[in-house]
Amino acid sequence: MGGLRKVAAPFVVPGPSGVAVRTRLGQLTPVDEEVLRRVGAYLGTLACRDLKARCRDGLAHDAQAWAVRKRELTPLSSARWAGSITKATHEQWALARRSALARLQGLQAGVRMLRHRLSMPVGQKGSKKAPGGYRSRREWHAKSRRLRVLEDRLARERAAWEAGTVHVVRGGRRLARMRHQLPAARLTEDQWRARWEAGRWFLRADGESGKRYGNETIRISPDGEVSIRLPAPLKQWANAPHGRYVLTGRVRFAHRGPEWADRVAVNRAVAYRIHHDVARGRWYVTASWQQPVSQPVPLAAVLADGVIGVDMNADHLAAWRLDVHGNPTGSPRRFCYDLTGTVGHRDAQLRHTLTRLLHWARTCGVRAIAVEDLDFTAEKTREKHGRKRRFRRLVSGLPTGRLRARLVSMADATGIAIVAVDPAYTSKWGAQHWQKPLTSTTRRTTRHDAASIAIGRRAQGYPIRRRTAPPRTHRSDGCGHRIVQAGGDAPGREGPRRRLPGPRTRSVPPDAERTRATRTPTTVRDVRSEREWVQDPLLLTG
Repeated sequence: MGGLRKVAAPFVVPGPSGVAVRTRLGQLTPVDEEVLRRVGAYLGTLACRDLKARCRDGLAHDAQAWAVRKRELTPLSSARWAGSITKATHEQWALARRSALARLQGLQAGVRMLRHRLSMPVGQKGSKKAPGGYRSRREWHAKSRRLRVLEDRLARERAAWEAGTVHVVRGGRRLARMRHQLPAARLTEDQWRARWEAGRWFLRADGESGKRYGNETIRISPDGEVSIRLPAPLKQWANAPHGRYVLTGRVRFAHRGPEWADRVAVNRAVAYRIHHDVARGRWYVTASWQQPVSQPVPLAAVLADGVIGVDMNADHLAAWRLDVHGNPTGSPRRFCYDLTGTVGHRDAQLRHTLTRLLHWARTCGVRAIAVEDLDFTAEKTREKHGRKRRFRRLVSGLPTGRLRARLVSMADATGIAIVAVDPAYTSKWGAQHWQKPLTSTTRRTTRHDAASIAIGRRAQGYPIRRRTAPPRTHRSDGCGHRIVQAGGDAPGREGPRRRLPGPRTRSVPPDAERTRATRTPTTVRDVRSEREWVQDPLLLTG
């Protein structure tokens, strides 16, 4: 046990700090679409210039430089448009900075693993914690060359990180590289050009409390009327006072619509983003706002009615309900999903799976769901699991971050708390202590089902083992209760036996001799085997 790492304590995950809902912007006339295109293209050009200036400043950027950039953009658009553009630029630069740090850490992990494996003899086997040497001299030579490549790449990334240089592509690097692979992407040049231009548009405005309907730039009234404050060079397209353009179509938010209407009615801040889906030919508007983070409920309070342990896998969620004493009740549940296909399909699969999980939790009357606090950042390196392609693909395909964010957001709306536990040894110990005892002729308990029990028990603070060892003095209940999670008032617990009237078990009654003498034996004996065998005289006949 000395080699095991320390297990962190479970905690209640805080709720989301913001809300974002999206709906379709329909019933647009050709003039409406032309205005949206012109505004998006013009503001997108300003956003590209501002991003270039921010990247040029690097780490030397300060509040004064921010104010200078905003003053330069204000005459070309408006003060509020300039504020939205500069804020979006800072968010994009910060995201690129975090991505650069993650890439730097990944290269460091790869170089460290290559040096470790190259220092070991060829053919030496590894252990559970660290891989061994390479299988052949040929593989050793190829990995030594790869080490030089990664070291050069690491030096460039480290120099860029220290200098504050980031690499950002407005519209997306993936879409930019798709230009050179149009046949493989099944796109024509015109189709790619339309997607590229739409991806570089800028049509988003930050909310402002106290202003009409919570936003002065992109304004949506409670009845769904959408109006946009046009930039200064596009004032000639206005069809409403104060340089505004009112769209023909109306919008309605189906999801969280009453909550959005309440904020708009009292002029609370709501941010909007309008974007165009070129593949479908549709326009969408996304509304987002901040909400105060609710204080986490104490862990003992959310576990008062039991917990549902959930083990996340590549194609399903294994769940099992546990009572307040950590005992599994009922049968395990499995919620399957398919993460192949497009991004929208995968996202819909996750939302549908989590919806079924939350509905089941509400039916059971449970107020807490326990999940693992997974992070596979260090386990995705190619150098550690080089030959295990299926395992690397499996680990990379687990939607840990997206599923956890979705689950926290959806559970907050239903009043169910999410408890995060340390994922150490849950699958191994769950299969060791719970898989075989819960397997019967009518139910086959899988390793994932057993892991869900281990996750739930760890959230409740109980050990994963089914019971503690009996006292060393004697194998009885004289020294106390065996089960560690059941209280003294729990019905059906295994405790000291009650004193029943009459003779104790395995005791000899006082009239044992008379009873033994008068009772009929139950064992059938062979009478012929008990008597002595004597040969009969020969029968003489004359």
